[in-house]
Amino acid sequence: MGFITLALTSVAQNTEQSALTLTLEQALEIALSENPTIKVAEQEIEIKRFAKQETYASLYPRFDATAQYQRVLAKQTMSMDFGGQTQTIKVGSDNSFNGGISASMPVVNAQLWESLKVSVADVMLAIEKSRSSQIDMIEQVSKAYFSVLLAKESLVVYQRVYDNAVENNKNIKKRYDVGSVSEFDYISSNVSVQNAIPNVIEAQNSVVLALWQLKALLGIDLNKNIDVAGSLSDYEAQMNYAKTLAELDLSNNSTLKQLDIQEGMLASALKISKLANVPTLSVNAAYLYTALGNDGKFFQAKAWNPYSYAGVQLNIPIFAGGQRRAAIKQANLNLSNLQLQRENAERQLQVAVVQSLNNMQTNVKKFSAAAATVGQAKRGYEIAVKRYEVGRGTLVDIDNSQLQLTQAELGRNSAIYNFLVSKISLDKILGNHEVRSQHDYIEKYTNK
Repeated sequence: MGFITLALTSVAQNTEQSALTLTLEQALEIALSENPTIKVAEQEIEIKRFAKQETYASLYPRFDATAQYQRVLAKQTMSMDFGGQTQTIKVGSDNSFNGGISASMPVVNAQLWESLKVSVADVMLAIEKSRSSQIDMIEQVSKAYFSVLLAKESLVVYQRVYDNAVENNKNIKKRYDVGSVSEFDYISSNVSVQNAIPNVIEAQNSVVLALWQLKALLGIDLNKNIDVAGSLSDYEAQMNYAKTLAELDLSNNSTLKQLDIQEGMLASALKISKLANVPTLSVNAAYLYTALGNDGKFFQAKAWNPYSYAGVQLNIPIFAGGQRRAAIKQANLNLSNLQLQRENAERQLQVAVVQSLNNMQTNVKKFSAAAATVGQAKRGYEIAVKRYEVGRGTLVDIDNSQLQLTQAELGRNSAIYNFLVSKISLDKILGNHEVRSQHDYIEKYTNK
């Protein structure tokens, strides 16, 4: 029996030894700062921000320094007719150089201007995806946290069943030793003790596994001992949730927000395709040096001659083999497809909201029934034990009352857990999980 007691308390001892006890808020804070998924999402914002800067750079003048050198291996030969006689001469120099600075800048380019809107929307989409990653992480960590609480409280229930079985076994053994109870009752009490052990061991393993899953989400060393604070009963007040379907809206749902941003980007893409038919105007200028000469004369100062130019270039699209028309049709179809996707996504989310609300209401009712039953079941177990002690009850009565108490306690805990899980899922759908201000994100990443 000593070995069994040691096994039953091993998890508790391991948890107590230098364990880091976390509240739900602390667990969420660690996850949102340490989890690689969140870091990747934030780096994606930086990537899109630099892409936006790259697009904006197209509005500014572009300066390039160029240099070109050529060595003529065989000079060009020209034949000319002089008074009926053909003379052949070779033209050109052995060496030629062309180098200097050129500049260009777009003046009228409607496609470029519209693409700037797309780059800004791309940053906003990355920000919304980062928010979505946070919401997903909050959901996962919260569910993992509550899973640990449920596993721990299930362990408490099964430990109590085991302790009761051990205590009854001790009392029955004393009475068996003096001949006041039958050998059958003594054997049955021993069996009850042994039957209680597997449930305790499974509950212990559930606690360990739930803690490992939580540590994996938090990015904590899996060998580090952690524990969670509080109990499921601390969240009973949340079960007074009174909002109805009519009071809930999906305006803050991250999936729909991303689709809205993507719709705006596709609308801009359609406009860009149409603007391909609009003329463009740019200015360009250059200041260059050229030099021509044979060996020995190439590096003389008089061989170098500067020249410069400045001008405007107007490009008027006329015909491109139907390419621009096909691009417009494709952009129209992409926009139409996304609108259908958004409509379908909104319907699916509305169904998910109804399902979450129904689950919450169902578990509120289950909790009320189980909570009312726990007190009665506990009293029934105590009465069954007393009746057996005075010879008016049987071990079957004790086992039945113990089973009813266990089911009531597990049902109460499960109802709280299932309610919280459904509420977390609902908050995710509604986009209510907010940790970092989106306004701060926008100020940080769109104004750079």
